[in-house]
Amino acid sequence: MESNPLKAYKETQIKTATQGQLIIMLYDGAIKNLNIAIEELKKKSKKLDRVSNGIIKAQDIISELMVSLDFEQGGEIARNLFSIYIYMNRELLNANIKKDYKPLGAVKTMLMELRDAWNQIVDKVNLENSTARPGGGINIAG
Repeated sequence: MESNPLKAYKETQIKTATQGQLIIMLYDGAIKNLNIAIEELKKKSKKLDRVSNGIIKAQDIISELMVSLDFEQGGEIARNLFSIYIYMNRELLNANIKKDYKPLGAVKTMLMELRDAWNQIVDKVNLENSTARPGGGINIAG
């Protein structure tokens, strides 16, 4: 039986990721798929199936982000994110119907900004966890 090392790596990465890292991976996936759709739309010989597939995959990822929101703990932030995700999916639907790359770029920019914010949160949490762990460092003071 042949194994696919890339697939195994991705599966391990997902299984060992924190919740914050998984959210960042979702943003990365949506951005990647929008990049594919935008590139295809800008080409003269457009492969509309690739465009549509890229947009639909990005919509699926955004829908996954929507259902993962915790309105009880997230409060106003979760409600605002939900509204943003609804807007993004509506823009992606219209862009797919019209085969227009401009709304895709706008949604991609929003996703990149949200991804950067999540990345900062994850980095901060990781830093706090690494400095708060007893015995997590080396005491050279003697």
